[in-house]
Amino acid sequence: MAAAACGGEAAVATRALCAFSPRDRRFFAISGSDGRLRVWETANSRLQHEYVPSAHLSAACTCLAWAPPGGRPPPSKDGPQRKKRKSEVAEVDKQLDILAIGTAVGSILLYSTVKGELQSKLDGGHDNRVNCVRWHQDNCCLYSCSEDKHIVEWNTQTCKVKCKWKGDNSSVTSLCISPDGKMLLSAGRTIKLWDLETKEVYRHFTGHATSVSSLMFTTVKPMNENKSFDGITGLYFLSGAIHDRLLSVWQIRSDRKEKNAVMSFTVTDEPTFIDLTVSEVKEEPVKLAVVCRDGQLHLFEHILNGYCKKPLTSNCTIQIATPGNDGDSTPKPVPILAAAFCTDKQSLLLVYGNSLQPIIEKVSLNTTESHVCLIRDIQKVLSLKTDVALTKVKTPVVNLDTKVLVPGIPGHSTAVKTPSSGKEKKKNKRKPGETEESIEQRLEALDIDVSKVKTPGGLPQTDSFAVLLVQGLESNDAEILNRVLNTRKENVIKNTVARMPIHAVIPLLHELTKRLQGNPYSASLMVRWLKSVFTLHASYLSTLPDLIPQLGMLYQLMESRVKTLQKLSRLHGRLFILVTQVAASETVQDVTEVNQTAKLVYEDESSEEEGSDDEMIADKDSDENWDEDEEKEEQSDEQDMTVEKEINGDSDLEPENESEEE
Repeated sequence: MAAAACGGEAAVATRALCAFSPRDRRFFAISGSDGRLRVWETANSRLQHEYVPSAHLSAACTCLAWAPPGGRPPPSKDGPQRKKRKSEVAEVDKQLDILAIGTAVGSILLYSTVKGELQSKLDGGHDNRVNCVRWHQDNCCLYSCSEDKHIVEWNTQTCKVKCKWKGDNSSVTSLCISPDGKMLLSAGRTIKLWDLETKEVYRHFTGHATSVSSLMFTTVKPMNENKSFDGITGLYFLSGAIHDRLLSVWQIRSDRKEKNAVMSFTVTDEPTFIDLTVSEVKEEPVKLAVVCRDGQLHLFEHILNGYCKKPLTSNCTIQIATPGNDGDSTPKPVPILAAAFCTDKQSLLLVYGNSLQPIIEKVSLNTTESHVCLIRDIQKVLSLKTDVALTKVKTPVVNLDTKVLVPGIPGHSTAVKTPSSGKEKKKNKRKPGETEESIEQRLEALDIDVSKVKTPGGLPQTDSFAVLLVQGLESNDAEILNRVLNTRKENVIKNTVARMPIHAVIPLLHELTKRLQGNPYSASLMVRWLKSVFTLHASYLSTLPDLIPQLGMLYQLMESRVKTLQKLSRLHGRLFILVTQVAASETVQDVTEVNQTAKLVYEDESSEEEGSDDEMIADKDSDENWDEDEEKEEQSDEQDMTVEKEINGDSDLEPENESEEE
């Protein structure tokens, strides 16, 4: 059972739309970015048909689905034709291959690969892009879902809408019809199971965090054969989502409360193409081939027998690489675009290379080895295909004598010039001495402001570098990464991390981890990015099963930094005290060493000095006068005593008389 290419808007933008024809995988249809639909034969990798829609640029192809074998073909645009014989009808039914092509404007094209032309066009059902188309077992019925939240049931015979109902509150991105044709699975983010007769919801399932890109049933009978089968209960189906590395398996049970997945398969990147072999017996395992966005193919083989807690890993991984010859010793990986199981279930059809010129190869399955790398020389294969390829455009062989009539004047003839050989050099149309005008002069001639065109050096002024960051991570350009990651503005960092695609989160974390091991200056900048990544993408990171191995280096780095934090804080405190003390001592020394010598001295000729001299002289005079006064006082005392004696008559007494008196 091949997976038709359908999905949400982001899925369409990131991968080529492709699908294998359901009958023996005979044809492979692919629509590239140029809007052209190409149908290749898988047996010899030859281009069978190429269809260019009239409005392929405005109404790009968004999904593809091959019509199942058998049934009646849609009506032709050529009108009624003669009634064919039974043998002719059987032959037409045997060769009938119709492709349903959903477009971005809401219309659906039915392309006939037998006639190589557009069979009919379905309009009036959707007013927005068609996300998925699915054929019913009856070829006359087609189901489609769109961004306009509706599901439409088409009658391809009348090219009109048979029924239309609202499928979800948001866009519906994927559809799948049950094996008995009575139920329809639809999914946006949640998954619903509809009853096609009543158009009512029969079951609800949890779904995925992002838009579901693929839905398909994995079993046609219940595993428990003892219970009666109502056509749907007990069946398993698979779902995959955009930017999700887990493929979930769900079981339709009679209990309405059971809404979670019973098991899951883990892959290395977002799945872009899924194919599986349907299990018809209880003991028969389901074989699953998943092509991822990184170009690898993962093969799973598992018996669906109930609930499984841990995600299942692939039994075998297939990669394709070049031999690395012709001067280039490094092998280069070749992306795998699609893969499908053959009818024997023991071999695979691999489509790899470029979507414009893919290479289709049949390989045998060998799941005993866990990893297989196929060496293929793409250049040699493409050169051989180019030489052998047939084209409808033929170059006529002309001579000088040949006359070709040109539209216009009847009978007018002109000679056709023979094409010049490749060895002749093209003559330069510029005259000698003529100088080429610069870009600035050309812009001035077009009246364009050159100052506005010129941008200053460095990054352009914007509030987000999401596109530059993704380009730098994919190309591993150190210059771009340095310019973006050295941004200091918090607002720019938050906007960049918020607008970057989810698949670039893990490469960004690896780049930040590598830069955190450098000098502390860059580490301080990287911490800001880490904070924004963990804040804005925590929900996505928590869904990754291998998160711990992916971020193991970052965990160890953070733990080592945190362990030294206490020691560094103590050292910082001590150094702070030392630095403050040294600074304080230097300030004290600076204060004591201030030169206090007066730069100017002014002497005033006042009487203070004279007064001071007079005071000194007066002091000396006072000391001398003091001595003289003392002598004068003594002399005055003696004179007084002699006067008293004279008064008392004592002075006349002689010494002798005095002695006698005594």
